[in-house]
Amino acid sequence: MQKFSLNRRLVIIIVCVIVSFALMTVSVTMRNKKSTPPLIQQFGNDIVGLVDRVVAIPTNGLSGSVSSVSELLNTYQENQQLKKQVSELAQTKVRDQTLAKENKQLKKEMQLNASLTDYTAVSAAVITRTPSSWQSQVVINKGAAAGVKKNMPVMSGSGLIGRVAEVNKTNSKVELITDNNDSSNRFAVQITTKSGKTVNGVLSGYKATTGQITMDNITTKAKLAKGDKVVTSGLGGVTPKGLYVGTVAKATGSDYGLATKLYITPATDLSALNIVTVAVSKQ
Repeated sequence: MQKFSLNRRLVIIIVCVIVSFALMTVSVTMRNKKSTPPLIQQFGNDIVGLVDRVVAIPTNGLSGSVSSVSELLNTYQENQQLKKQVSELAQTKVRDQTLAKENKQLKKEMQLNASLTDYTAVSAAVITRTPSSWQSQVVINKGAAAGVKKNMPVMSGSGLIGRVAEVNKTNSKVELITDNNDSSNRFAVQITTKSGKTVNGVLSGYKATTGQITMDNITTKAKLAKGDKVVTSGLGGVTPKGLYVGTVAKATGSDYGLATKLYITPATDLSALNIVTVAVSKQ
């Protein structure tokens, strides 16, 4: 009885294997004959494809966003680097222009110093010039410690720009020839005409629109020409004689060519004072 049961099980297993192979063969044969898969398989394939698309959309979007952000950051960094380079180039250009300007002024001061044979030249830098007193005074970085004294002439470029009005230990205040204050100490000047005559007068003011100095109190009615040189006369004993001031630009208020007021173009641009020279007397 036990042997019969074992044989029966073996027969059942063999039959199942045969049936399985038969079903597999039929399935393969049917799939090869049909151009489309079975309906159930189509449905499964559609579900899988839909899931793939749903998952792919946010994944691709996230990937694109990350790429865009990365490109934007790279562009920003490049832009910042370019701005920094442009700023550095601009600063270098300004620094070079400033150095070139200062070098030019220093060369002029050296020429001026060489011409001041009767004086000891003390070079100084302008450290203060306020808008409220722009045309009247400046403060320089040399004072009594450098031998500077009150009323000493101050030059710049190729001509006189003012005189020392106040002296401290390490700095001094300079009164400019363009000072319009009525209480300021006027500069006595003179002009030698082409005919050899000497015309004396006083610097009386400054015309900001033209950048010219006015000269009044003319002592003679000699004919003056444009370009005649103006120098200090030394009258009054405050400013030494012979310091170059500028040239005659225009004469007004004349009767038959005789001038009563002169306009003088300064020898130095007083709107851009950086380095000056104090003429210290050797006596």
